[in-house]
Amino acid sequence: MPADPPATLAAWLRTRSDEQLGALLVARPDVARPAPSDVVALATRLAVPVSVDRALDELDAATLQVLDVVLLAPTDGVARADLPALLPGVPAGVLDAAVEALTTRALLWGDDELHAPDQVRRSVRYPAGLGRRAVDLRITLPRDLPAALDGLDTEERTVLERLAGDRPLGHLPDTGNGPLTPARRLLQRGLLTRIDAVNVELPREIGLALRGDQPYGPPRLRPDAEVSRRDRATVDQQAAGAALEVLGRVADVLTALEEEPAGLLRSGGLGVRDQKRLARDLKVSEADIAFLAELAHCAGLLDVGGAHRDEWLPTREYDAWREQDLPDRWAVLAECWLTSVRLISLVGQRDIAGKAVNVLSPDVVRQSAPALRGSALAVLAEYPVGTGLRADELVALLRWRTPRRADRLAPVPALLAEAERLGIVVQGVLGSGGRGLLRSGADGAAMSMRDLLPAPVDHVLAQPDLSLIAPGPLVAELAGSLAVLADVESSGGATVYRVTDGSIRRALDNGWSATDLHDFFTRASRTPVPQALDYLVDDVARQHGRLRVGAIECYVRSDDHGLLSQVVNDRRTAHAELRRLAPGVLVSGLPADEVLSVLRSAGYAPAGESAGGAVLTRPPARPRAVGRRPGAAPVSGPRPLARDDVAATVREIRAGDAALAARRTDPVRQVPGVTTANTLELLTRAVRDGLPIWLGYVDAQGSGSQRIVQPVSLMGGFLQGFDEGRGESRTFAVHRITSVAVVEDDEPGRAASS
Repeated sequence: MPADPPATLAAWLRTRSDEQLGALLVARPDVARPAPSDVVALATRLAVPVSVDRALDELDAATLQVLDVVLLAPTDGVARADLPALLPGVPAGVLDAAVEALTTRALLWGDDELHAPDQVRRSVRYPAGLGRRAVDLRITLPRDLPAALDGLDTEERTVLERLAGDRPLGHLPDTGNGPLTPARRLLQRGLLTRIDAVNVELPREIGLALRGDQPYGPPRLRPDAEVSRRDRATVDQQAAGAALEVLGRVADVLTALEEEPAGLLRSGGLGVRDQKRLARDLKVSEADIAFLAELAHCAGLLDVGGAHRDEWLPTREYDAWREQDLPDRWAVLAECWLTSVRLISLVGQRDIAGKAVNVLSPDVVRQSAPALRGSALAVLAEYPVGTGLRADELVALLRWRTPRRADRLAPVPALLAEAERLGIVVQGVLGSGGRGLLRSGADGAAMSMRDLLPAPVDHVLAQPDLSLIAPGPLVAELAGSLAVLADVESSGGATVYRVTDGSIRRALDNGWSATDLHDFFTRASRTPVPQALDYLVDDVARQHGRLRVGAIECYVRSDDHGLLSQVVNDRRTAHAELRRLAPGVLVSGLPADEVLSVLRSAGYAPAGESAGGAVLTRPPARPRAVGRRPGAAPVSGPRPLARDDVAATVREIRAGDAALAARRTDPVRQVPGVTTANTLELLTRAVRDGLPIWLGYVDAQGSGSQRIVQPVSLMGGFLQGFDEGRGESRTFAVHRITSVAVVEDDEPGRAASS
């Protein structure tokens, strides 16, 4: 006679093979740590509400529709063979895949007849978009429901049909003392019920009656999407171009903040004034500054200076980052963007109080952001190389794949646009760098971009118009020098730098001499240095240092007394608060750096001076924040199980289940330290006949445990055997054994594991 079907989830789990239990642990790793003591403990964990909700959130719409059929069944279970008739528009392959996904996760259990655990029923409050039963809502429906529905007018029926769609809840409009609305008339007739002061719910029976021959709604099949096709080489070229662009722009923003740090707002973030300044100086939009600053912050390259310096500064990691190769630099940005908990698209939007969200504000943190980016890119990665989806079609597919998370998908188009700016995606197609990023993180991203990004160049091309053309990305040392000696005029594949008298003065202020500048331009340029550039360097150097500024609070001195008279009488230097102290000396109550700034703004070329009268030639140390990587997402959810961990956990569950069954027999017990004849007799028989035993044992620390052991030998007061729970051979001191029982071969746990 065939065996009776299992009556509970735990009993059904005992009938599953080791491979099936392992698949359950892989699909729901949160129930595997620590390892359940037995099948009953596993079934208990499977019913934890958080675990059930997490498992349901990962199911697609077609799978959830099959689950709805079981949840809406008038009896406790649904025969698996009846599913095709209940969902006639769903292909058999889709039904089989849905049942396999649900039973693998233990959201349904049973073989021929499918049952839903109680916690799953509680977690799915509105299966198939239908409301609760009238009895649960504590209302009485009209006796002749079809007649009551036929007697409705058009407006009333429209209200009911809308609630019979995907969501049975509706809002009750407040009309004051005006005429009754259709919804209020339906309330009076008992076809709707209040759930609170302003919301109503449509009973399940009415929804089913209105749906007719589709009680579970139309088939929720995977939406058809128009696949975008691009040439792979073209995609990678465009991705490389975008990567170069974003690398250059991030470096520009950090260089600008290195020269003039941005203030930290009291509420956190970067002020609008500094955002506008950066946009103006770098000739980009304010939205670009928001994206670049957030990206640098996520990568740990930009942070607050510290408790005594409330400014946004480049970090120490920035110095190491700009020394890296281009692929490694890009990989850092790409990986940090992917794992960041910050949603950049929220910058500029209004918060609850109506205030615009600032760049780098803590208000843009969303813990779901990494999962959202990962799921969107994972969908694109499923398509063959060179193919992808438009943003709207990607959103539609994500809605089908995770309908319970559909309300979180609004940022997806903005995230896709950010991925395109980074060079991860090109027109909806995942590039080689993006695929490497998903496959192996930063290492895979860098490796995939190694042959796509050009090698840095160590030279520029000097032009007669005092411009310097960098024919590609520059090595870090040359780029750092040019940031001081010249101004960026345009960037892209080839960056154009402009040398001006202001940039030459800046270099002299940072300790360069005229000889150093001549040598640098000669060494760095592959073209002859224009005579105009040599003249410019000499002219500015000749004027530089004629004025000396030191710290008295402070003084200005010069051998050119006429020049000092000119400075004192110049209205542009009034803010320096200068007064004559002697024929060749002016003094001020302002710090030396402020006086230097005023004089330079007025067009003079002063030089700093030390207390001993020497010109200050050592450039000031660049301010740096300590830095951290704030954008990385914390581990929010169970880590995937390794294959060995899965096998070990299944062994422990099987051993614990067998031990639970063995405890129902009458074990031989003894006091620790006193070995009885019955214990030795039972152990000897188990070794001779190869019988597994349930062993109670106290270790050297006094901790007691129970385990299933396959005995191998018994000699010298020690039992050698294989511990099935730990999956390893162990030695047990006989005097520490507290109880022994033979595990019969026909026990449920043993039979399931064989």
